[in-house]
Amino acid sequence: MGPEDKAATIFNATFVRPAQFYINGFSNIPHVKYYYVFLCFVYIMTVLGNGFLLSVIYLVKTLHTPKYMIVFNLALIDLCGSTALIPKLLDTFLFDRRYIVYEACLSYMFFVFFFTSMQSWTLVTMSYDRFIAICFPLRYHSIVTKPAIAAMLLFACFFFMSLVTFTVKLIDRLSFCRSLVVNSFFCDHAPVYRLSCYDTSLNSTMAYVGFITVLCIPLVLIALTYVCISVALNRIASGEERLKALKTCTSHLILVAIFFLPILGTNIASVATYIHPNARIVNSSLSYFIPALLNPIIYSLKTEEVLNSIRKLCKRNRISNTTTK
Repeated sequence: MGPEDKAATIFNATFVRPAQFYINGFSNIPHVKYYYVFLCFVYIMTVLGNGFLLSVIYLVKTLHTPKYMIVFNLALIDLCGSTALIPKLLDTFLFDRRYIVYEACLSYMFFVFFFTSMQSWTLVTMSYDRFIAICFPLRYHSIVTKPAIAAMLLFACFFFMSLVTFTVKLIDRLSFCRSLVVNSFFCDHAPVYRLSCYDTSLNSTMAYVGFITVLCIPLVLIALTYVCISVALNRIASGEERLKALKTCTSHLILVAIFFLPILGTNIASVATYIHPNARIVNSSLSYFIPALLNPIIYSLKTEEVLNSIRKLCKRNRISNTTTK
C-alpha cells in the first residue's frame, strides 16, 4: 500500500480529511545519513550557543538594556525555532517515521512559520535600535526604552501568532482527494495545500501575504534604516568616529545577510531556473538551521560588550573557585 492510500479518512462523498501525511523530503539522496549527523551537531551547537548567550545576558546586569532585550529575544526564538524543527525532522528521517498525523502536521507547520516570522521581525527591531542610536544619539535613551522594545516585540508576537494561525487554519477547509505525499522536509505550507482538490486560491493568497510580511517588508524596512544610517554617518566629520559607529552595525548586518540571503536565493532560484527537488530541499533546510547556529557565535565574537561580559563572568567564577578552596 502506497503512502497515498494508507492515510485517508473519508467523511463524506465530497470531503476527504487525511488521517496522516507522508513526508517525502531527502529521498534518494546518497549518504544522506551524514547530513542527519551534521544536523545533530547543528542542533547541539545551536542549543549550547543560544543557551550560553541567554545565560550571559541574564547574569550580567550591564546587559539588561533595551538593545540586549532584543538580542535575548532573538536567541530565545532561535532556540525555540530549532527545537520545533530539528528533533522532529531527525525523528522523521533518521528513524524513518515519515507518516505524520494530520493535526500534528498542522501544529508543526504553525510553530516553524511562527518562529521564522518572529526571527525576521526581531531583526527589524534591531535595525530600529541601530537607526535611533546613530541618527538620534542624544534622544536614544528616551526613545529606545525597555517598555517600547517590549511593546514592539509583543505586537510582532501577537500579530504573527494571529496571521500564522489563520493561514494554518485555512488548511482545515480543504479536501485532500489526491496524493498525501508532502514533497518537503517538514509540513510546509505550499506543498501541503497544493495536495488539495479544492479551490486553494485563498491559501495561495495567504502564502503571498506571508512572503511579503516575513521577507519583503522586513528587508525594505532594514534597507531604509541603513540608508538613513549611511546619510547620518556621512555627516560625521571624523573618519574614526564614522568607523566606530559603523562597527556597532556589523553584527546586525551579518545576521540580516545570514537570515535573508539563503531564503531569498532559494526562492529566486526556484522561480528563475530549474532546481532538482533534493537540492532545493537541502538548501531550504540549511536556510532554516544555519542562522540559529551562527547568531550567538556572531554576537559573542563580534560584540565588544558581550565579550567583556563573558570575561567578567569567567573572572568572577575564577575568584569564587579560589575562595571556596
